[in-house]
Amino acid sequence: MFPELNNLLNVTPDTVERGKLTLLCDARTDGSFLVHHFLSFYLKANCKVCFVALIQSFSHYSIVGQKLGVSLSTARERGQLVFLEGLKSSVDVFFQAREQPHPLQFLRESCAGDLRLLYEHVREALQPSDSGDATWRCPVLLVDDLSVLLSLGVGAVAVLDFVHYCRAAVCGELKELTDFSVLCLMQGNMVALVHDSGDAEDEENDILLNGLSHQSHLILRAEGLATGFCKDVHGQLRILWRRPSQPTAQRDRSLTYQYKIQDKNVSFFAKGMSPAIL
Repeated sequence: MFPELNNLLNVTPDTVERGKLTLLCDARTDGSFLVHHFLSFYLKANCKVCFVALIQSFSHYSIVGQKLGVSLSTARERGQLVFLEGLKSSVDVFFQAREQPHPLQFLRESCAGDLRLLYEHVREALQPSDSGDATWRCPVLLVDDLSVLLSLGVGAVAVLDFVHYCRAAVCGELKELTDFSVLCLMQGNMVALVHDSGDAEDEENDILLNGLSHQSHLILRAEGLATGFCKDVHGQLRILWRRPSQPTAQRDRSLTYQYKIQDKNVSFFAKGMSPAIL
């Protein structure tokens, strides 16, 4: 995790808020450093993490995690991290029997819009059990990134429905008794990355991004510089704190910083205050 980003957000691994949806967004730049930050942050906070990784391999996240002081392999072995590797699992879907359920089953369906099995995977991964899950502070769902689902043919409404059910299961303190199961989850958090293509004709992406923005409690938007590439300033980060239940005039607070990505850290500074130009 990046200590300077924690300072900007006024959080520490010892003071994890619960019941929050955090939206990560990147436009004209790569915002994956935000995913790595939250992954290492919640692992260090002793949270149970379900990571739906649709964009990179486990080894990629593991290498970056080591630089940030966490071992994904160790976390997975002791049950703290449940990792769904989309790049590998997407191949497995087509070589297993159709009768065997798979979280990415929608890839082989004629209508790629049914994400129920993916939701069931998330719910089962984070559902408390009697095998020691009580040692984890709270459940966390991390998705990198939801835009990939649009590229695979899933509609924006179906993705928003998936997020809605995941929020209800992960972020809400629910106790639901049905004929089939008992659902009793601690209040946790959800973090998802969405790519802003900037294409005015990409209506599906706009629907997804706007829908998630209205639901989110915290939005971190990484943007490339309008002036182009700079070796000392890699982009700017807009941080928006939201309270969706409050009137518009009372619910939003935002800050904007520029940043530079280093090997094991990211430094943040006010606009025009880069150490390289002072």
